[in-house]
Amino acid sequence: MLTLPTLVLGAYFVTVGMLSIFGIHRLTLVILYYWNRRNAAAVTAPVADADAPTVLVQLPVFNERYVVERLIDSVVALDWPRDRLVIQVLDDSTDDTVAIAKAAVDAWASKGIQITHERRADRVGFKAGALAEGLRRNDAPFIAVFDADFVVPSDFLRRVMGSLVEDDSVGMVQARWTHINRSSTLLCRAQAVLLDGHFIMEHGARSRSGRFFNFNGTAGVWRRTAIDDAGGWSHDTLVEDLDLSYRSQLAGWRFVYRQDIEVPAELPEDARAFKSQQHRWAKGSIQAARKLLPVVWKAPVDLSRKIEASFHMGNNLAYPLMVALLIVLPVALHFRVRSSLLVGLAVDLPIFVFATLNLAIFYALSEKEVGGWRAFWTRLPLVPFVLALGASLTPNNARAVTEALAGQESPFVRTPKSGGADAVRYRLPLSAQTLVEIGFGVYYTATLGYALFRGFWLAVPFVGLFALGFLQLGLGSLVKPSPAAAAPATRPAPARGESHTRPTAPTLEPPTVPPQVASSTRGTTAEAGR
Repeated sequence: MLTLPTLVLGAYFVTVGMLSIFGIHRLTLVILYYWNRRNAAAVTAPVADADAPTVLVQLPVFNERYVVERLIDSVVALDWPRDRLVIQVLDDSTDDTVAIAKAAVDAWASKGIQITHERRADRVGFKAGALAEGLRRNDAPFIAVFDADFVVPSDFLRRVMGSLVEDDSVGMVQARWTHINRSSTLLCRAQAVLLDGHFIMEHGARSRSGRFFNFNGTAGVWRRTAIDDAGGWSHDTLVEDLDLSYRSQLAGWRFVYRQDIEVPAELPEDARAFKSQQHRWAKGSIQAARKLLPVVWKAPVDLSRKIEASFHMGNNLAYPLMVALLIVLPVALHFRVRSSLLVGLAVDLPIFVFATLNLAIFYALSEKEVGGWRAFWTRLPLVPFVLALGASLTPNNARAVTEALAGQESPFVRTPKSGGADAVRYRLPLSAQTLVEIGFGVYYTATLGYALFRGFWLAVPFVGLFALGFLQLGLGSLVKPSPAAAAPATRPAPARGESHTRPTAPTLEPPTVPPQVASSTRGTTAEAGR
């Protein structure tokens, strides 16, 4: 007859075994990244004026009073022929962002810049709807998109457009995110490492090996026909960028990832904003999987691309498994009190090898690729905090996955940005989920004490990390973030041959000091990567 210890340990091993599949996939991406390193996108020569096509720059904005001027100023300074640069501020705002953005647009338009402030009667389709409406109002052949928290380098188009101008088969070029407030808080440092893993190992491996990869919703340029051939922007998922990316590649367009081109942006410093962002991404990816994976598996593409697409869109399915693991792990530790050393190793080693070591390798090597060996050794101590943060997202992202699988719809909730200001008016409300996170933190703190008391030394690091992650995220949701996180920024360089002195324009509040825009820091310990 099955005993309770047998059932608990059985559940533990089954859960770890299933999670190990996702862990092996992470290691596979690392192998693909290095095995195909010669296939990295070529660095193109800067596009000359004579070869420069018209580019429409779309700036989707919703209630971004703290960062909208910074965004507009950086885009206006793009080094591109003035007669072939058109800027749309797609403003769906419902607060004084409307007046701030309009004042900035009018000021630059009076200086001869082709920039318009676009408003809609409603927010149908949210960001996807705004982008689609902007395309209906302009017929430019190339479209660049930037979210409100980005500060666009002046040479962005000169460097990116070469991949599109030189090859008619390229439908989209994605640049790499970096972070203007990477070092402001431990939460930001951990987020930066998480995103470095995505932009280095995930994007790098997929693009180099010929797998599908996606536009990240910002810091990229589309060929208009690649959007049209895919059926245009759609808002039936929360990840309109991932959705359009797969439809476009299935239509035959090739995507290019320019890892060498960095575009700085702002990380959410508020734990509530961070969780909201992660919830949207997790839920949206499962929505996209339900919509697109049947199409992918029927498409005439090779099996390796189909398998990778399934992992790409279905990776968040690991979170419901993590819920089971987090509940059963402390109980499994208890039932091994009288077990042999061999049984103890059988409990501790799987979670170390499959749920921890592979992720540590994944993120540590990503930091090496971002900033060289010096960055690797400097940021290596952050990896445990990154793993703790990932584990603490389990209730948040498991809820997102469950909602997506159940077909529960939800609105597009944008991630609030502060621009270094005290953005209390944009702070998201506290939810009951915070109590769950704190509860898990207490549960694992007690488990940590028990493991120390019983001498389960191999389990102590994991249990301690879980306790730290849940308490950091749960208690952090109760604390108001500091507004002093961002450092002063340098004003974007003007376009070649132009001064672009910003005319005086009215504002509705004292101007905030924008963050420092970091340059490339390969081989240093300073800012690099998102």
